[in-house]
Amino acid sequence: MKALDRKVWRDLRLLWSQAITIALVVASGIGGFVGCLSAVDSLALARDGFYERGQFADVFAVVKRAPDALARRLAEIDGVLVVQTTVEAGARITMPRSPDPVIGQLIGMDLRHGRSLNRVALRSGRLPAAGSRPGGELEAVVSEGFAQAHGLANDAAVTALVNGKQRQLRITGRALSPEYIFAGLWGMPDLRAFGVFWVDQEELAAAMDMRGAWNRVALKLAPRASVQATSEEATRLLAAFGGLPAHGRAEQVSHAMLDNEIREQQVIGTVLPAIFLAVAAFLLHVVAARLVATQREQVAALKALGYPNRTIAWHYLKLMAPMVGGGYLLGLALGDWMAHGLMGLYDDVFRFPVFEHRLAPSLVAMALGVVAVTGVLGTLTAIAATVRLQPAEAMRPPAPGHYRRSLLERLPRLRTGPAVRMILRNVERRPLRAAVTVGGIAASVAIVIIGTFFRDAIEVIVDANFNVGMRSDIALWAVEPVDAGAARLLARLPGVLQVEAGRRVSVRFVHGQYSESGFILGHAAPPELQRVVDVDRRPVPIPRDGLLMSDRLADKLRLRVGDLVTVEVREGRRLVREVVVERTVRDMMGLNAYMDRRSLNRLLREGDVATEFTLRAPGAAAHTVLQATQAMPRVAGAFSKATMLRNMEEVTARNILIISSILTAFAAVIAVGVVYNNARIALAERAWELASLRVLGFTRAEVSVLLLGELALGIAVAIPLGMVLGWALTHGLVELMRSDQFFFPVVIRPRTYALAALCVVAAGAASAMVVRRRIDRLDMVAALKTRE
Repeated sequence: MKALDRKVWRDLRLLWSQAITIALVVASGIGGFVGCLSAVDSLALARDGFYERGQFADVFAVVKRAPDALARRLAEIDGVLVVQTTVEAGARITMPRSPDPVIGQLIGMDLRHGRSLNRVALRSGRLPAAGSRPGGELEAVVSEGFAQAHGLANDAAVTALVNGKQRQLRITGRALSPEYIFAGLWGMPDLRAFGVFWVDQEELAAAMDMRGAWNRVALKLAPRASVQATSEEATRLLAAFGGLPAHGRAEQVSHAMLDNEIREQQVIGTVLPAIFLAVAAFLLHVVAARLVATQREQVAALKALGYPNRTIAWHYLKLMAPMVGGGYLLGLALGDWMAHGLMGLYDDVFRFPVFEHRLAPSLVAMALGVVAVTGVLGTLTAIAATVRLQPAEAMRPPAPGHYRRSLLERLPRLRTGPAVRMILRNVERRPLRAAVTVGGIAASVAIVIIGTFFRDAIEVIVDANFNVGMRSDIALWAVEPVDAGAARLLARLPGVLQVEAGRRVSVRFVHGQYSESGFILGHAAPPELQRVVDVDRRPVPIPRDGLLMSDRLADKLRLRVGDLVTVEVREGRRLVREVVVERTVRDMMGLNAYMDRRSLNRLLREGDVATEFTLRAPGAAAHTVLQATQAMPRVAGAFSKATMLRNMEEVTARNILIISSILTAFAAVIAVGVVYNNARIALAERAWELASLRVLGFTRAEVSVLLLGELALGIAVAIPLGMVLGWALTHGLVELMRSDQFFFPVVIRPRTYALAALCVVAAGAASAMVVRRRIDRLDMVAALKTRE
């Protein structure tokens, strides 16, 4: 073994505790990077594989009723390879032993020829048999997530209200479909409230009075065909049949939710690990700088013996390599564990036939490259100045520090004790080191804030939408517009205290060259049960005639308050109108516009009609009202706010807790790494001074205060700076994750700031206790020996 290699191992034995803390910080960064991105890669791989095997369609459209012959015209559109028409129906499902409202999507299957697109992957049991069983019972395959949430076994039975008639559905198996990888109601991760049932196409068509017709179509396109052009042509052909606009995958709910999750995790998996690795580079720089400073004479001797600069630099790189390499290997293992945990969380929301963790070699290589750059930069920046010194100059000890009164001491009438003066002067003598130390601790505060912020944001979103905005207890909706006078019928139901009618219309907003699809939501004016709420949870009044528009939608359309926007109605008579944007609102969900319901009906030249009704029926009355609406054939669906909230919290509360705990643990690692390394370095550099003070009569506690007081001062300054940094990083992260589906409000509650401060103080206290033990064991004789 070469002499320099033996020196590497000796130095590593002396620096073992600092090496471990540096490795842990590197492992945290690599673990977050590999864990998040490999889980996202696995999610995207499972999605792409399922799309390919299931022949997921490229374009989708809904109509009221279209003849079978129209499918041939759709197949003639340039670029269309496959056309699949189906009969589908929404149904209210009654579950055995469960009073909660459930919405089911019944999808017809051609059991003789199979499905060309959006193929069903059978997970257990068997496919339904053709025809109906005695008593009109239909066999059905149910979506796997819904069956697991309700404990539905094969041969179980549920009741469905199909076209105003009760039908028994006998479960024959569980299945998955690329159409419903995410199967939730209105984008909510609620597997209990929404289920998909695949039944015999002919039986469903007969139940819906649609023999020889269909109401859903899916198109598969050639590789280079234009989705937009095909959608526009399909929309034109379907317009006469009451169809909603055809759209691509981007507007398909399941794909949009999955794509949004992948994009968000890519942002998180890139931004947060970058902070960890930046702190790791700083720690490497500090440790290497301290080591080289204490080995100036050794460096000079090596240069005098003929070792070139590159050999000495390579020696120190090899010294840091085990710290970085160990952190890298530990980070890969940590990332693999994290990825499996994240995939478990994904599996609660997204469903695939095959969902396995895949750690791509390219990601492993990328992580290695990032770690290598971090280690090289952190080391070389620290040793560059000393390595370039001439041997004679390097053999001289560094010039002693120049002490002077600190800034605080210069303040008039401010008296400080000797210990405080010594602490302040030492901090001012090394301002760069103090600043970087404070920055590292502040980063750990910021990471705890980011991790806990998501819990605060979810709570605010839920409170804004389900408490401040939705003041009702039950929501009902109809397939087609009905007379708003139905609200009086609903108001007579026992337990109903108040009813409010609403309207939802699918439209396309056009402003110059910009256009966006969306909805106009017609509310009562002034609304009592269904209010529009901004990100600050303040109700926003709805204009009498014009539009109240989401600010994100207005930005996409380049609209300002007072501008006219063209509204192309995409249902009914498909009228085209111009409406004034009277106000904008910073809301949290979707790209929507709002109007007074009566003004919206006048705009559409229709009578007093509604498609939605919200009811206030508190307590046990809600269940009675939901049961009573089962007998109303024109009510297509219903949900209970209390049930939806309960089901959501089962998923989101656990997920947020896990993510927050992981980030808090990582932040503690950073705080310990920064505080402990700086304390050890300060102890090594000032051992002579501390030993001198002990000889002069200072107690162990007094000597400890001088050293640990600097750390306490750094933590005290870092905590408020970290809070500001956390606030700024949270805003940046939210902006990067911004999407059409969701907008996270940046709300950081006092408890989040308090938790971040507590975590860092606890990490600093633990580090201080370890360093205090070393101060107590300080060998004064060895420390006071003067190097000649």
